[in-house]
Amino acid sequence: MVISYGSLLVAGLMPVVCAGIAKSGFKGYDNRDPRAWLALQTGFRARANAAQANCFEAFPFFAVGVILALLTGVDPQIVDASSLFFVVMRVAYVFCYITDKAKWRTIVWSAAYLTVVALYALAILNLQMD
Repeated sequence: MVISYGSLLVAGLMPVVCAGIAKSGFKGYDNRDPRAWLALQTGFRARANAAQANCFEAFPFFAVGVILALLTGVDPQIVDASSLFFVVMRVAYVFCYITDKAKWRTIVWSAAYLTVVALYALAILNLQMD
């Protein structure tokens, strides 16, 4: 379960990393109104900001899936492996987003999403077996 917990931490920090990528190294960054500044960005900065938003969107679904799987008695090794795979896919997703690899971004997003769906399915199956 340590891997699952660590994966939750990493997934929770990913929006901050994306925001840092969007803002880093730019002399005109305005910390007084960062959202308005980010809304005006283009290229990799705009894509990093969009990846940040998607990381925020994906996190609750993932976190609840992990917690439900663990609470319903899904094998912790399966939850750990699924959690680690999710985080690896999300890192790949952010990389693909920032580097403008749209096709690959969709593929890795789908893999991560289906991994979380599998956690929910395993939790439901474990409840039915009791």
